[in-house]
Formats: sequence, C-alpha cells, structure tokens
Amino acid sequence: MPTRPYVIDEMISAKAIAARIEDLCREIQTEFAGTDKLVVVGLLRGSFVFIADLVRELDLPIEVDFLEASSYGDGMESTREVRILKDLRGAIEGRDVLVVEDIVDTGHTLNHVTHLLESRLPARLKSIALLDKPSRREVDFKANWTGFEIPDEFVVGYGIDFAQRNRNLPYIGKVRFAEK
Repeated sequence: MPTRPYVIDEMISAKAIAARIEDLCREIQTEFAGTDKLVVVGLLRGSFVFIADLVRELDLPIEVDFLEASSYGDGMESTREVRILKDLRGAIEGRDVLVVEDIVDTGHTLNHVTHLLESRLPARLKSIALLDKPSRREVDFKANWTGFEIPDEFVVGYGIDFAQRNRNLPYIGKVRFAEK
C-alpha cells in the first residue's frame, strides 16, 4: 500500500488510447494477414485491459494466452530480475505470436520474455507495448509497435498499477506525490 499521499493527473485520455489501438490493429492485421491463427500473449498483470481492447479490434483468427512476468513487485523501481510467475498454457512452435506488454521501461522484462519465447521456435514473434519510456532503457530492446512514447513519469491506469491500485482507471495518469 502506498505510504505517501498522491494525486493522479490524466496524461493520455481513454479516447486517445482507443484511437491509437485502431491504428495499431490496422498495422498488425497487415503484418499477420493470412495467418491461420495469431497467438496473442498478454503479459500479466498490467496488459489485461490493453489486450482485451486490442483483440476485440483485431480482425484476425486469434487465440489468447497469458504469461506472468515480474520485475517490480509492489515497488516503483524495477529489480531487474525477471521472474516468470505463470507460463503459457499452449505450445507456440511454428505459430505466429504477438506479445502484448503494458509498458516498456528498462526493457528487461520484454527482452527476457522475447528470448524465452524465441527459444520455443514460433513462426513469427512480434511485440507491442502500449507505453514506451525510452529514457529509462537499460537493455537495447524496442517493441515492434508502440502506442505512446512517454517521459520518465510514474504512470497508472488502463491496467497499470501502483501497489495494486488504480488499474481500473480508463486513462493513463501520471502519479504526483504530495509534498511532505
């Protein structure tokens, strides 16, 4: 539970997110046109809202699976140690796969997950992140598609949390801590 009082300022509106998802889905559909089935892998927990909106907008045959990876715990800083807490249920060998991430910060999580999934020999493996903070990157990794590039701010909403709070906000908000 957060120990300091904070407020949340809207950074990216729900309307802007919806419009960007439409654009991204057009690009994804072009990339994966003709696929037998696209396996859309959501990285839990932060991507659950994004993946739900994304798959509803995609006009492709899809299968949804989830993988839970963590490098944050309940804190605001990455531990840089990526742990797989829940693995995929199905095999991805020879299949087209799209990994869905909420936010790429240091890059450690998406880099680790991508290498893990590449070792399982998918036909194609692409990634998409709703948010990207390139100024925080510690690993040379970039998602194939990005919704929004943001500055180095701590954000919540649209599935992204602060100590398991604020995931239910329909927009992306910047956390601002009250003065001591």
